[in-house]
Amino acid sequence: MTDESTNEDDWEVLDSVVEYETGWYQGGYDLLEQPDGTQKKYYWAEIQPAVVIVAVADDELVVVEQFRPAIGEHCLELPAGLVEDGESYTTAGARELREETGFDPAGVSLLEEFWVATGVLRHRRGIVFAEGLEPGVPERDTNEFLSVGTVPVSEALERARAEPANDATIEGILLAEHEGLL
Repeated sequence: MTDESTNEDDWEVLDSVVEYETGWYQGGYDLLEQPDGTQKKYYWAEIQPAVVIVAVADDELVVVEQFRPAIGEHCLELPAGLVEDGESYTTAGARELREETGFDPAGVSLLEEFWVATGVLRHRRGIVFAEGLEPGVPERDTNEFLSVGTVPVSEALERARAEPANDATIEGILLAEHEGLL
């Protein structure tokens, strides 16, 4: 539903400025002329697409626990990672699951792809479901310090909602439950 008095043509980008780059993401602002003729800077951070993996084996959900410096806490999360150039969400999901947990999935399917935090981020996320897991040896990146575990599917949402809860884990579990996969 859009208000006919304001559509995307009413928002002119006058300038786009990248203020910083980290190699992992970049941030800046767009100077826009708003529909009423005023100008405003809209700040953003741009991150390459990421994938979150809902992986199930024998009524157990595969999870990882890791310290998140941004909030200063250990978090129980679904395995996740960045999508590399040329990868689909399903290919990236299978790769990230193998790298982080050692599990090799027989099948991976895309549950959903969407924009994240549209008020400030230029970032897309895909949620994938992985099944038919064969155990193997993780091949973690040098900056990945995490432990792998499982939680019973019947307790997954309750555990995901416990502080410090995070959006990607809750979203993944809810989407998989909605699709009848959990």
